[in-house]
Formats: sequence, structure tokens, C-alpha cells
Amino acid sequence: MKPSRPKLSISFLAMLACALIMGCARPASINHQRIVVAVGGEPAEGYDPVMGWGGSGSSLFFSTLLTRDAALNTEPDLARSWTLSDDRRTWTIVIRDDVRFSTGRKLTAHDVAYTFAQAARAGGLANVQNLESAEAPDDVTVRLTLRSPRLTFVDTFYTLGIVPADQYVPGFGRAPVGSGPFRLVHWDEGQQLIIEPNPLYYGEPSPFQRITFLFSSEDASYTAAQGGGIALLSASPALANRAPAQMHAIAVESVDNRGLMFPMQPEKGRTTRDSAPIGNSVTSDRAVRAAINMAIDRRTLVRTALHGYGSPAYGPADSLAWSNAEERVEDNNMAAAKEILTRAGWREIPGHAARRKNGVEARIRILYFADDSLRQALALLVAEQLRPLGVVVDVEGRSREDVRRLMHANVVLFGFGSHSASEIEALFASSSSGRGMANAGYYANPTVDGYIASAQASRTPEEANAFWRRSQWDGATGYGVHGDATWAWLVNLQHVYFVHDCLDIGATQIEPHGHGWPITSGIARWRWTCP
Repeated sequence: MKPSRPKLSISFLAMLACALIMGCARPASINHQRIVVAVGGEPAEGYDPVMGWGGSGSSLFFSTLLTRDAALNTEPDLARSWTLSDDRRTWTIVIRDDVRFSTGRKLTAHDVAYTFAQAARAGGLANVQNLESAEAPDDVTVRLTLRSPRLTFVDTFYTLGIVPADQYVPGFGRAPVGSGPFRLVHWDEGQQLIIEPNPLYYGEPSPFQRITFLFSSEDASYTAAQGGGIALLSASPALANRAPAQMHAIAVESVDNRGLMFPMQPEKGRTTRDSAPIGNSVTSDRAVRAAINMAIDRRTLVRTALHGYGSPAYGPADSLAWSNAEERVEDNNMAAAKEILTRAGWREIPGHAARRKNGVEARIRILYFADDSLRQALALLVAEQLRPLGVVVDVEGRSREDVRRLMHANVVLFGFGSHSASEIEALFASSSSGRGMANAGYYANPTVDGYIASAQASRTPEEANAFWRRSQWDGATGYGVHGDATWAWLVNLQHVYFVHDCLDIGATQIEPHGHGWPITSGIARWRWTCP
């Protein structure tokens, strides 16, 4: 059944008109049972977990097998127990038997098996593609068998929302049905999403009768918040000290990072199957990569580009359990960086800004997505910082299509950050070379590959984390700054939000890549504290 289209309340329309057109003399009051938030997060493909919806933040409409608390500790959701076979290929999950979809039909293990099988066929979730079979021998037992051991498969238990097998049809993501804490009331694409509590939800119900998500620009959302009526919105660090009346700013730690991806292969005329060039004569020299890592002043980048809302980054998952805490470099050390280049044969040439080695000029091009002002600012600052080193940087904003075509032969300012260690495999396994934007530099190190394989074949996350950390640096090699220096990681962002003084959103997680939607990870526990 297609959800009915609700009418916007007169007070809500008045609030928007006041904020966007006339300006308001005083903030509008908030109906504490019907709140409005503006955190972005509208998925182009619709709210379809099979196609990836729910990877960060709340999936709203769907239950998952497991969840994470604010400290990222595991909590059960649908699953009552979960075990991994001795050969690390088969997960057996027993689910609770008191769950119903919002339509009233009981959720069974057959729906769980169907969802995982559909996700594997769709190919949108990397961790599910290793699934060999999904079976439900009875209504509460699910068996998920993998083609080969892959411990990070368990991460899908936290993110893959379960869909009803008899209602998963084309267009499902635009009229989703699930068993989660909320149900969709109406979605005006590009404008707003309206949700209400699912009356059949098995958990503690949300105290809000309705939550409306606005999909407007950051500037428009901020202006509307100044007029009152918005309970929570994401904000840029530049606005962090300008919280609207009756709101306060919070800065949430994240592993949402930005860094420079280096092409690792020498320039030898190689191309991809799509004729995209591969290789770079400058960045294929480890000395260049190491010197850049040491010359960059990350604290200045945080202070200038992030207005202080962030921290220096040295790896893809700083502060998470699979990151090697020893992987730090003494940055802003220009003397040591110059010495590295000189010893490697990169000579300063009188009258020339760029060093040279064997006739090759130390000139690189940093590409960034043209619509991203933060990446632009970081790229320009890095270019200035590397000038004294004798490395000349040309900075270019390009479309995503252009970046995809040029990223194997040019430095790219990318952003990553995940709650799953599988991101390490995507970024640094040789098998990931040229697949999407992750290992765009065609990095390959057999020792690193071995550690990644051992991590995936481990029995527990704790056992695997030791291998993930060694893949970064084992004392002799690794993908990190002390090893192959595959990236120059720059900054980890703090995500800034304005929260109404009466809205308690509880403790927040260390957020993954993507400012906005991750704040909803605890939305079912949000509470209004004022009368």
C-alpha cells in the first residue's frame, strides 16, 4: 500500500516562510511531539537496505541482526545467538520469534535468508558478495555459508536491514516495509521525509509522534533553524560558534578522514580496460611519498581548513581497534623531509621551484571533487606547504567522472572512514586494485596481502585486529607511513551539529564517513526534556 500524502501543518509552513522569506523576530516554538531535523542523507536509490541503505546511522524502517551502542559494542537486535563454524565459513543465527513487520506479518528466518541472498545477488554490499548460500531450516534459524572465510562478513549483521520476502518488489526503496522503530509516511524526493513510530515495533517506542527530515542546502537549513522550529541540524565547522537561539553545538568525533591517495605504479604507458592511464613517475618513488608525509603540517590544516574541529590523521581508522597506534609521523619536519628527497636523488635546481631526478620534475597534480569546498581548501593548503620542499603541486577541481578517469595516474584528495575493518582490504589489498575508488593507486604488497588474508580467516575480531594492525606496520613493512607510505592522511573531521536545548540525543558514536546521517544512529532513543 502506498503511504498517504500528509499535509504540512500551517505552523510548519509559517516557520519556513518566516525563516526563508521575512526573517523572524523571535524563534518559533517547537511541537515537542513532532520535531523537524535537517541532517541530509537522502538516498538516490531509495530506502532499500539490499542496495546499501543503512550503512551508517539508523536504517529507520528496518531491523538488523545486531546493533552497536554508542561505544560501538555489540548488542543484539533480531539475533538471540550467533555462532561461527570451525572452518569459519558458516554463521548460524537464531532470531527472536516476536517480531512483526509494520504490515502485521510475522518476521521469520526465511525473510532473513531471503534478504542476505538478495543482497549477494545485487552486488551492492562488498561483504555479502562472498555469500555462497542462505538457508532457513526453520522459522527462527538462519544458516549463512560463505565461499571462503571472511570474518568481516559479520559487519553486515549491523547494517543489512531485513526486508519481507513477499513484498520486496521493484520500487521497494520508495515505499519500504520493515520491522524497525519507524514507518515511512511520506517522501517528497529532494524536499522532505516524514516518518512515524511503527506501532508494532518490539523495542521501546520513540516518544515522538512524527519526525520530519528536511532535504535542503546547509545554508537554507541554517536559516530555517534561526527562525526556530528545527530540533537538530548538521553544520559546517565555520558555523560552529553561531548556534541559533535555543540550540547548542556539539562536535562528534569521527573516523571521517581526508587524505592524499598516491599512485603507486611507475608511469609505463599502462592503461585500464577503459583506457584510463595508470602510473606516476613521481609518486611511485617511496621517498617522495615519505617526504610529503613528513612535510605536511596537519595541525595547521585542522586549525585552518576545519576551524579547529578535527584532528591530524595518520591512517584510515585512527582510534579504532584495528588501527596501529604506533603509526604516527613527525609532521611539519621540513628539514627531515628535504633530507629524504636529497638522499633519494631528488636534487634542487637553482632557479627552479621543483626538484628533479633523472630528468623527472617533482611536480604532481592533486585532484579533488569540484563541488567540495573543504577538499579544495585542504588541497590548496597542502600545495603551499609542499612548496618549500621542492615539490610543485597543481590543484584541480574535477567532476567525479573525471576523477574516476584520472585517479590511477594522479594524486587524489579522497575521504574514507568506516566502522568495518573491511575498508582496509578495499584500500590496500592487491585484489582491490582498480576496483572503484578504493585502491585506485594499484598498491600491491604480498606481505600486506598475507596479513589481510589472515585477518579474514581469524576466529574473532580481537584475533583479526592483530593482523589488521600488522598490515599497517609490522616493524619492517606495511601500507602505513613507516612502511610503503601509500597515502598522506591529513585530517579526521569532527562532525558539528546544532541540537535544540530540549532535545537529548544521548551518547554518540565515533562516526564514519559522511557528516549528517550518522547522528541518527541513536534516533530511537532521542528524548524531549522540556515540558
